[in-house]
Order: sequence, then C-alpha cells, then structure tokens
Amino acid sequence: MIKIYKYGEVSNSEIFARDNIASGVEEVVASIIENVKKNGDKALFEYAEKFDKVTLSSLEVSEKEIEDAFNSVDPDFIEIVKEAKENITKFHKKQVRDGFQIKEENGVVIGQKVTPIEKVGLYVPGGTAAYPSTVLMDSIPAKIAGCSEIVMVTPPSKDGKVNPAILASAKIAGVDRIFKVGGAQAVAALAYGTESIPCVDKIVGPGNAYVAEAKKQVFGKVSIDMIAGPSEILVVADKTADPQYVAADLLSQAEHDKMASAVLVTDSYDLAIKVSDELERQIPLLPRAEIARYSIDKNGKIIVAENDLMLAIDIANEIAPEHLELAVDNPFDYLDKVKHAGSIFMGKYCPEALGDYFAGPNHTLPTSGSARFSSPLSVDDFVKKTQFTYYTKEALEKVADKVAAFAEKEGLHAHAKSATIRFEK
Repeated sequence: MIKIYKYGEVSNSEIFARDNIASGVEEVVASIIENVKKNGDKALFEYAEKFDKVTLSSLEVSEKEIEDAFNSVDPDFIEIVKEAKENITKFHKKQVRDGFQIKEENGVVIGQKVTPIEKVGLYVPGGTAAYPSTVLMDSIPAKIAGCSEIVMVTPPSKDGKVNPAILASAKIAGVDRIFKVGGAQAVAALAYGTESIPCVDKIVGPGNAYVAEAKKQVFGKVSIDMIAGPSEILVVADKTADPQYVAADLLSQAEHDKMASAVLVTDSYDLAIKVSDELERQIPLLPRAEIARYSIDKNGKIIVAENDLMLAIDIANEIAPEHLELAVDNPFDYLDKVKHAGSIFMGKYCPEALGDYFAGPNHTLPTSGSARFSSPLSVDDFVKKTQFTYYTKEALEKVADKVAAFAEKEGLHAHAKSATIRFEK
C-alpha cells in the first residue's frame, strides 16, 4: 500500500528521500564497450545470442523488413502515428533558432552560426515493451534540426525481428538506418562504430541501467542527451480532484518498471485516503499489476499539505519531477509558481499519457531531480552553436594594447605578442 505522509509531522529527509540505486553495472558495461571496440560486429552477434537469445544473420534491418512491418500494422494505428507526428513536428518547429551577426561601425563583426549535428544515434527500447512513441520523439527534432543521418538501434525479439510498430514509426519519421542491437553493446557500437554500424556524433534515447551506464561511459567520445533514471510522475491535486483519475495517472508511470516513482501531493487528507483506496482497487486490474504493485509499495508516496495548495507546489519544486500534473482548478494560476519540472500537464483532463504519445511536447525528459538544471529533449539537442569574430586592421589596432594588457595580467606573454606584433615597426 502507498505510504501517506502529513507534511510537518515527519522529517523532510523522509518525505524527500530518493532511493539511491547502486547499479553495480559499471564493470560489466566497461567490458562490453571494450569488446565492441575490439571485435566489432563479431561481439554484437555474440551478445545477441547471449542477451536476446537469437542468432542473427544480419544486424541491419532491410528495406523489405521495414515495408513488411509497415504493411502488417493496423492502418488505424498508422493514422494515429501520422497525426502524432504532425503534433510533435508543429511543437518542435517553434524551437528552431537562427544564427546572428552584430556589425559595429568600427569594422568589427561578431556572431554565431547554428549547425546541425551530422550523425545522430537513437536508442529505442525493445524486447518485452516496445516504444514506437520514442522513435517519434527522438527522431523528429533531429530531422527538423537538419541532421544528415539518423541511425536507430533497438533490440530484436527472439524471432530475430523488430517490433513492427517500431519499424512503421521509424519509416513515418524518416529514420535512415535501423539495426537489431540493444543494450550497452548498441551504445558502444554507435559511439565507436563497427563493420556494419556507423559511429555517430550524439546518442539520444532512454534505456535500462546498462544503457544509461554505457551512455555515461562513452560521453566525451560522443555527446549524449542525458542520463535517464526510472520514470517519475508527481500529481499536485486539490481537494476537488477525482480520486479515480488521480490513481489512474499515478499508475500510468508505476507500470513502467519496478523502480518508477509515483507521488501525489495534495491539500486534502480526505483525497489522500480516497486515492490510496482507489490504487488498491485499480492495481489488480492491470496486466502489469506485479510491476505497478512493487513500484507503488516501494517508491510511491502521498504527501499531504493540509489546506495549503501553495505548499504543495513548493513540495513539487523540491522534488523536481520528470512529469508534473497540476490536477487543480485554474491550473494557469499556478504555472509560474512551478520552477522545477520536466513537463507540466495542466488541469484535470490532461493525463501525462497525452505527453507520452500525442500532444506534441517531447517525452524524453530529465529525471531524478535533474529538472532543476536540465531540459526536455528538443531541437537544440541536435544542433551546435559556433561563434565567429571579424576585425579589420584598424579595429584591432584600437584595442591591441588592451588585449595585451589583459594577457600580461594572466602571465600569457605570447597571447599579448600575437595582438601587438601586427603593429610593430
């Protein structure tokens, strides 16, 4: 059963406690990365047999496999994916930024240009749970940014195939190449390249602890989007919220995996009790009841800020959740009060699942409190900014002594000389 805390009656350390999950996977991941670097495709085929229980004849998904998958998917679902793509595209096109120039009358030009990252790798989870939504969320911003090649990796099933919905979504989104590789070995292949898989410049996408650790270890060789932890939802609900809706929304994340976190913060102890009862009613009805049960019992909590909705918002800011629902009347009255959250869902008819699949904002979000300093995946993640500076001879002559004085103050005499040498007689 979910734990209920009355704010002020227990210590904040207990209320805000996070499970520090010691992954214990660092050495395993390091050995996998080294093996892939050394043995390339051979290592990938061996890991497919070991971890995916499949013998592959080829790592790359063929065009025929993609076409067959696309044609096998329910046409109604194809239309839903296309509509979701339109929504995601509309939102992310607003994120496109241009470069700029500042031209001074004294012959100085400074500015910044924006350039797409050339090659991007997408990690899409597979196996027991397939996420075609991740294909859309990770590839569409890259396409809008202008990346020249988008390479996707995803684990195969035991029959050696990739989930048809994932392949259909990749075709709709415009992914260039797809490979049947998962886990830390897939991240290593994207970072260092193999005979079949090209190395990329940036790797994005969620995964399990091994994938997250691998992204952490290859960072520096390539860029990454973030180190994603278990999924989180925090619902701020006022006393008029429907406990059935709130419980359902909490379970929408609890069913992800056993380490997912579902938290309710409310101004009503009566609502807290009703939501707890509703959770007990709804959990047994879920196909993934065992996962949801574990998540709610171990990581779930209800925090009661009695008759104080603003305190509830402050508590949410302290937690800085991945997903934040404002299940309150007049939610826009509170939007500016939210300082730390990955994505905010406004009102009592805006479940977090809208953001997972359809609304348009990205669902690749900062977790584990990193919303205090991180942002959702966006077009910005697929571009780089480069500065440029131009000075005429006359413009440099006016400031050369100042540049030299600054350099001398730092003890960098060659720096100083490079500015003054041009004007020595």
